[in-house]
Amino acid sequence: MNDFIEASIRACHEIKALIEEGDLSLFTHYEQGFGGDISNGVDLRAEAICFSHLSSFGSIFSEESGWMSPESSTNIFLDPIDGSDNFVSKLPYYGVSIARMCRGKTTEALVCNLANGEIFIRTMDEYYHTTLHNSFQKFQISTNSSAKIGLFEKAPEHPDLIKKLMEKKLKFRSPGALALSLAYAPYVKYVLFLGTMRPYDIQAGLYLSQHLHVFNDDRYILISADKELFEQIRLIVEKEYF
Repeated sequence: MNDFIEASIRACHEIKALIEEGDLSLFTHYEQGFGGDISNGVDLRAEAICFSHLSSFGSIFSEESGWMSPESSTNIFLDPIDGSDNFVSKLPYYGVSIARMCRGKTTEALVCNLANGEIFIRTMDEYYHTTLHNSFQKFQISTNSSAKIGLFEKAPEHPDLIKKLMEKKLKFRSPGALALSLAYAPYVKYVLFLGTMRPYDIQAGLYLSQHLHVFNDDRYILISADKELFEQIRLIVEKEYF
């Protein structure tokens, strides 16, 4: 495990401990953050924790504050709490998304589901799943041939596409945490997202799932382990929706 991943895991541990304290200030609404959403107390506290652990590894670009240090050849894209509305609503699907890029190439990514302690990690040498409970134990990530559903983030904003997917019996859920959904892509039938592509939302998840079938442009992201299903959904999106 390299130093950057170790530091990222330490940050996740500290954020998890903060959440478990149950401080009511974590649920307080503040001003609109850099990314356009209203920042909650948990977003800002988690951002500060990540900055303290990761700032020595590169310049940090965060959803809450934008560039926290001048852009450089090594940049870290951070969503301190992916799915913070889920956290505030006590829905257990929220976490931390971290990706480091060196000279324009992603070299490390970590997505941690704080609700259950699962961590997905990819470096230039490794790709594995572990847990906050025992982060030195590494598990192989395999695709789930038994999956019954996909994940369609921002689905309510696209009712016409929902109708077309349901006509093809392509079931989905829309859990509301894009980085987590991209990380879980090997376990579900597909992941689909239409909307604004922001690096702190997608950089880590796309790197984690790069071994699957992936389409990504400024309109949508589609990921699936099943090539036939991937092409079927892409045809629906391209030919019947746009």
